[in-house]
Amino acid sequence: MEYDPNNIFAKILRGEIPCRKIYEDEHALAFEDIAPAAPVHVLVVPKGEFVSFDDFTAHAPASLQLGFFSAMRKVAQQLHLPQNGYRIIGNHGADAGQLVPHFHMHILGGKPLGGLLAK
Repeated sequence: MEYDPNNIFAKILRGEIPCRKIYEDEHALAFEDIAPAAPVHVLVVPKGEFVSFDDFTAHAPASLQLGFFSAMRKVAQQLHLPQNGYRIIGNHGADAGQLVPHFHMHILGGKPLGGLLAK
């Protein structure tokens, strides 16, 4: 999968498409998922052109990687998720269901989430 600079997350990062912003800093933008799979479902997107987790961890500067994962923690805390627990999901490639060619992570919570995968 190649990076497409016109993917929806790139457009959101550039401010071309609105989002329901939860958190933003120089490393990441977090916003509500438009089709939530849990009462809390937030996407966290790094500020940079990275297709996947592999691409991000291989090519993003260490400061961006640290800042991105720190932003994820701040988002979970801001949403009061650590008390009862939450799930972090990242998809890589077609078999995992990655639809947008921009690395992102999902933070889900707000209810018991059950098993790891649907059967």
